[in-house]
Amino acid sequence: MGKDVASMVNVCRQTVSHYVSLFNEGGLELLLHRDFAPGREPFLTEEQQEEIKHLVLTTTPAELGWDIASAWNTKILQSYVHHHYGISMSRETLRKLLHRKGLSWTRPTYTLAKGDPDRQKHFKKQMDLIKKT
Repeated sequence: MGKDVASMVNVCRQTVSHYVSLFNEGGLELLLHRDFAPGREPFLTEEQQEEIKHLVLTTTPAELGWDIASAWNTKILQSYVHHHYGISMSRETLRKLLHRKGLSWTRPTYTLAKGDPDRQKHFKKQMDLIKKT
């Protein structure tokens, strides 16, 4: 029975056995009561995860002298996390962490931050005219 139920709900037999024990001990109330989030303990605390998000949003590896790269990637973050927090995480785990924090990988876009705004406006007008013809 345990194996059939386990395969029907896509969990292992031990999980089904644990749920049955909880139900037998305290009924539905104990079965549904949780003082903890399901799943394994996160590698990084919530504060550390926010620090990583802030790091990615506000700095580059080159600015911190961490790497010559102008943008963070999971390989560089993996090394950074191991060095600063003493925690080894896979690149996929880091990708998922960043995704949960609302970040996703995009190609960098370049702006002419030091360009002359008047010349840029003039160029844009010329480009718009070219596009229309």
